[in-house]
Formats: sequence, structure tokens, C-alpha cells
Amino acid sequence: MAQPPRDHAFVKTAKPKAAAAVSICGGLGRRKRAELLGLMRPSFARVEPWLQARKYVGAVSSGLPRRNGWSIAQHAGDRTPDRTQRLLNRACRDTFAVMGVVRRFAVSGLDDAARRSGRPRGLRIGALDESGQEKKGQATAGVKRQHMGCAGGVENGINTVHLSYIREKTGHVLIGARQWIPAEHIAGPVKSLVMGLPPDLVFRTKGQLAITICADAFADGTGFDFICGDEVYGSCTGLREFLEDRGQGYVLRVASNFHLTLARGVTLTCAQAAGRC
Repeated sequence: MAQPPRDHAFVKTAKPKAAAAVSICGGLGRRKRAELLGLMRPSFARVEPWLQARKYVGAVSSGLPRRNGWSIAQHAGDRTPDRTQRLLNRACRDTFAVMGVVRRFAVSGLDDAARRSGRPRGLRIGALDESGQEKKGQATAGVKRQHMGCAGGVENGINTVHLSYIREKTGHVLIGARQWIPAEHIAGPVKSLVMGLPPDLVFRTKGQLAITICADAFADGTGFDFICGDEVYGSCTGLREFLEDRGQGYVLRVASNFHLTLARGVTLTCAQAAGRC
């Protein structure tokens, strides 16, 4: 007999209060998911892809031990993964509008949680980072042998730049993402065609992708006390200037050989400047 989906929160316990709390959390999660999907509806040209998106979101947010085409189809009640594949590959939708809906919904949820917990003045932090995903084959957009933190070394996969919204002692959530596409994939017409890349796609560094992600968040009115990131982003002059032009505080790491221009035009590396302190 098939097991009930975990997001239905069926729990056996001898403690009535614990059982009630689990039931309430499960019900709240379903209501919030329904609310979010309702907000997404205008971003879909037709109702059928939106209905499939509801089933897809339900599957990926459930307790499935493995998420692939077949396990998602089984959870959604579909005979094969075809409907979900059509949703992800060909359905007419405004992807960036959907991302905006999710961002505003997530930020509002964390802000509300901070207020309810009595910590409305806690720090609001934006964290820039990238994540890798291992892939097989050569047809996935952006796939190549590259350093993958998730694999602990160089592996075949893709890299995506993310922005997380963090509320101090409340929680965190991803609110923006852009996939990094290597320059050689964009420049090579055959590779670009095989991967299905847009013909007008222009190469952008990870720092430049971070600018776009932050701009989207700012356009939604998302506020940060500061934005942080490692040397991948600290070495991007354009990103630092973008944040400074908007009066946005930031803490971005730079490499020890990064050059600083001090008073009177003196140029030092960070390591040399630190040695003078």
C-alpha cells in the first residue's frame, strides 16, 4: 500500500499537544503553499501549466527521499514524467515574474515571523554565494568540468549564483538566482544550439550576475543591513560600485593579492596593507 505524502503530517504520538502542533503546522504549510501558487497564476498564459505547477511544487516540497522525473510523477498522480517535463521545458510562463512572486512572498513571511517573535529590529542580511550541481552528459545548459563545492573538487556540472535573505535568529531563504553560463558555450554556435541557449545571450561573470539579482531584490523594496559574499564577488569592481551607488552596506571578501590604492596614489596588495597595521 502506498504511503501518504509526508507533507500531510500524519504522526502517531501519545502526547496530544505534540500531535496538535504537528497537525497545525501541516495545515499552515498547505495553506501557505496554496496562497503562493495563487499569486503565481497571472504568470502563466494557460491554466493547465499552472495546475501542473501546483502538483510539481507539492512534490518538490514534500518528503520524497529522491526527487526525479518518475518519483515526482508518482507523487503528482501522473502516469509518466511527460507533463512535468513539458511544464519545465516548453510551458509558456514568465519565469522572472514567478521568481519575483516567490521573493516577495518569502521575504514577507520571514519579516512577519521576526515581528511575531519580538525581534523586528534583528539584522537583515543578504548573502551572495554559488552552488554547484553535478550533471552527466554535455547537453545541459552551462555544463562543464569545473570546481564544484558540493563535490569537493572538479566535476562535471553547472554553477548557479544565489542571493539569500537572512533574518537574525529567525531564518533564511533563497530569494534570487541566475545560472552562470561559460563564455565558450555562448561563443560556440554549435554548443549554444545544442544547449538551447538564447541567441542574444551575453556572457556575464558571477559578480555581474550578482548585480542583476541584487537589483531585482532592491526593485521589490527588499532592504538589507548589509550584503556579504566571498572573494568571487569582492573582486568584482562593478558589484562594489553598484552597492556603493545605492548606499548599501556590504562585507565582501577579497583575495590577499587584491590591489588597493591608498592616499597619494600608493598601491598595495591587501596582504601588504594588512602587514602595515
